[in-house]
Order: sequence, then C-alpha cells, then structure tokens
Amino acid sequence: MDADEREIYYYLKSWRSEFLSSREICRRAGGKKRFQAEPDWAKPVLLRMMEKGILETDASGYYRLKPVQKKDKRTKWVSPHIARILRESGKDFSGTIAVDDMDEYYDKL
Repeated sequence: MDADEREIYYYLKSWRSEFLSSREICRRAGGKKRFQAEPDWAKPVLLRMMEKGILETDASGYYRLKPVQKKDKRTKWVSPHIARILRESGKDFSGTIAVDDMDEYYDKL
C-alpha cells in the first residue's frame, strides 16, 4: 500500500462496519488542508483499493473495508492418503497456517 491508501485504510479501520461516502473520506482522511487544496484527492485511490479487494461498496456508492473472512478451525485434508502420510511422518503440522493480524492481511492484497 502506498501512503494515500494507508491513510484511507486507517481512517476506515476506525469505522469498521459502516459505509462512508467518498466525500466524507476525502474530507476526514487527509486532513483539512489537503481537502481544501484538492477536494477529490481520494477518489482515484478508493477505486484502486476496490480493484485490489481491500474495500467494498454498497448500492449507493459508499465504501468500507472488506471484512476478513473467518477461516474454519477444522483441518480439512485434500485426500485421506495425504492425511495418512502426514500422520505417519511423526511431525506436528498444527501451527503451519495461522494468520491473526488483520493489517498483515490487507498488506498482502
């Protein structure tokens, strides 16, 4: 993420589940002076963040952070043969996939 995307991300992070208008984001995320100098500075950044999958929009064109999908805690094997091979290897694979930090999730997008 570049600096503008990060500014918008942290602003929207405080509003977690509410949709906000692009005008409100332009006004609040960049500060008063930036809004006075360039009122529509965030609109291209919002579109870029939508393309990356960081934001989602509703029918009226308001934006919010796309919620992180909760992963199922159960282990799902591709096939029983792979499960058997991994069990017979004697190694512990319980902590191989664990993503807890939301900021890291959005940085990867």
